[in-house]
Amino acid sequence: MQETQILSTRPQALTEDPRQPLGRRVLVFDACHVGVILRAVLFVEAVLGVGALFNTATPLEWLGRLSLLTGGALPATLAWLVTACSLKTVLQRLPVALQYTAGVALGTLSGLYACGMLALVGVAADPPWLASAASGALLSAALVAALVLRARARTPAATTARLSELQSRIRPHFLFNTLNSAIALVRAEPAKAEALLEDLSDLFRHALVDQGESATLGEEITLARRYLDIEQVRFEERLRVQWSLDARADGARLPPLLLQPLVENAVKHGVEPSATGGRLRIVTELRGSRVIVVITNTVPAAPQREGGRPRGHGIALANVRDRLRLLHDVQCEFSAGMQNGRYQVRISLPARS
Repeated sequence: MQETQILSTRPQALTEDPRQPLGRRVLVFDACHVGVILRAVLFVEAVLGVGALFNTATPLEWLGRLSLLTGGALPATLAWLVTACSLKTVLQRLPVALQYTAGVALGTLSGLYACGMLALVGVAADPPWLASAASGALLSAALVAALVLRARARTPAATTARLSELQSRIRPHFLFNTLNSAIALVRAEPAKAEALLEDLSDLFRHALVDQGESATLGEEITLARRYLDIEQVRFEERLRVQWSLDARADGARLPPLLLQPLVENAVKHGVEPSATGGRLRIVTELRGSRVIVVITNTVPAAPQREGGRPRGHGIALANVRDRLRLLHDVQCEFSAGMQNGRYQVRISLPARS
């Protein structure tokens, strides 16, 4: 635990490592997200709406002018987004400064394209080419800056989450309980003790190693199995786990170390407080282009209270929700709460990112 690299690692999302292969350079702005497209269109429309207020006297005149401007600007905005997304692999190979330049240059061309559209339909008798190019460059620069800030937001959240999960993995009670269970099994069942220590080692390895921005659902399921195998030795028949897994969903991407804290919450709040134990069910399913993950656990009849309030499942949920939104934006859904007398966490995300 003397290793400090985790605490001092620079943000990878915007840091260019000259030792990396050229094909592995990072993309400073990513336009290939439904949420990005929606926000970009709304942003451009808001700017056009403000611009249309100039030289318009009535709301009807303003609406007509806004419609004309939208006819040129909206296709240009979509062209910028489609081009930036299509050239994602090419842009990723460029140095960071050139990626910024490429984004602004695409905006300049989009502004000229919008002006040409308006001139073609006869709206602009004297097309303002220079003003349109400058407007496109300015709007694209603002959009690139917003996307860069979004990319930067991923790194602190991922780092905080990794440190939080590392802390949960080395909590004294969890570590001591696991080691005590292994010691008790060494003489009676040495093979079982060895398997228990291997599971614990894998948990630490996943918590300590930088796994990047995302992991597959299959990898997360494997890690959750390791954790539950350890807890199964501790709780024995009190912990009853049911798996219902769809192998077709294993390729879905989600932030690393995401499922394990949800499973840990289910054990901590649903099994540990109950004298008779509890039941935990993990389901994955591919539905069309979506992957559904559901974690359900029973709850004690008389939950323990701390400070007059029932113990809840909210410790890790906010962090999980934020990390999912950073990776998938509006394409993911997350819900948690009581369903038919059991606590249920439900995640819906794209099958392919």
